[in-house]
Amino acid sequence: MNNFKSILIITFYNFIILTFFSACDNGPKFQVEGTISEADGKMLYLEAMTLEGIQRIDSTRLKGDGTFRFNVPAPTNPEFYALCVDNQRINFSIDSTETIRFTAQLPTFSSSYTVEGSDNCQKIKEIALLQSALQQQIIELEKNQSMYPGDIVDSIEVLVNAYKERMKNDYIYKEPMKAYAYYAVCQSITDLQTTYQLFNPSTNRDDVKCYAAIATAWDGLYPEAKRTEQICNMVIQGMSNTAPSQPKYVNIDESKISEVSILDIELPDINGKMRKLTDLKGKVVMLDFTIYSTKESAERTRRMRDVYEKYKGQGFEIYQVSLDNDIHFWKVSCEKLPWICVHETDGSAVNLYGVVNVPTFFLINRNNELVKRSDQVTTSLEEEIKRLL
Repeated sequence: MNNFKSILIITFYNFIILTFFSACDNGPKFQVEGTISEADGKMLYLEAMTLEGIQRIDSTRLKGDGTFRFNVPAPTNPEFYALCVDNQRINFSIDSTETIRFTAQLPTFSSSYTVEGSDNCQKIKEIALLQSALQQQIIELEKNQSMYPGDIVDSIEVLVNAYKERMKNDYIYKEPMKAYAYYAVCQSITDLQTTYQLFNPSTNRDDVKCYAAIATAWDGLYPEAKRTEQICNMVIQGMSNTAPSQPKYVNIDESKISEVSILDIELPDINGKMRKLTDLKGKVVMLDFTIYSTKESAERTRRMRDVYEKYKGQGFEIYQVSLDNDIHFWKVSCEKLPWICVHETDGSAVNLYGVVNVPTFFLINRNNELVKRSDQVTTSLEEEIKRLL
């Protein structure tokens, strides 16, 4: 009888385990496939680039035709992976259940491949090739025995600064909510001496802004993701380390970037005067992104006017960014509005704050610190404003 009970228990647990793995197997997946020529008999590995380290999740031995296919459980937010063969790697990202196709060959596996199915993966390829070229230039300078050491250092600094500006303009600030922007800001360089971060938020305040752009965007789209928490904490620590007049330890909620600081915006009002967001320090500010030409705009503006008139005497201000294509229409629409109305056409402020939908607003306290964005307001707008005042 006892043996029979034991068999029943074992059978039950085996059923639970099989059911669990069957459920995992039937869940949403992404697919990585392609062809790697001149690699007959080589092992191809698929690795996950997690925050805890590199994890090998699948592998296959390539045959003569070089074809391969991996089916892997899809992540719930953007994650990073790599294909590896013969100590060469191709980095890429996955958002959900897409199918990515790679075509490559040995021995130029990591430098001359093609990728289809993902704009993020194409951008990561561009960044990886630019990063490799920069690294090679730095190494060549370090090997140059005809130059003085000081001149070598200066030349490397010029190269790195120019590269970082390109990364900021073309990849980081352009679409900070994208996986390739996250990849760009987390780059490192390995030269003859060591490996170091290109964008180091712990020592460089300008680099903190780059991380903050990513963190703000990801906090809005993926608030529960571990990568969001990690990059938010890096910004918080960086703001503390690089602040010229703040104590080393700042009493800030470390779970959200929205508690840290603001990224400055400087845009023209209807009279052409440049208005800076940071000039409003000392006031509670509603940073609002809107389009006046939408049918809901008139009613929303009326409600905003009621709130503004009620609290402006207590130190409340609105900094409203119009995204209307018709500049004349914008000027007419906001001509009689009592708050600060500015306009942008290049999308820089939208990308900087990771705005996906319009209207979207952010609340800023008297210390120029972001507190909440509109989708995080759980009570009424008035209640949030009163709390900050």
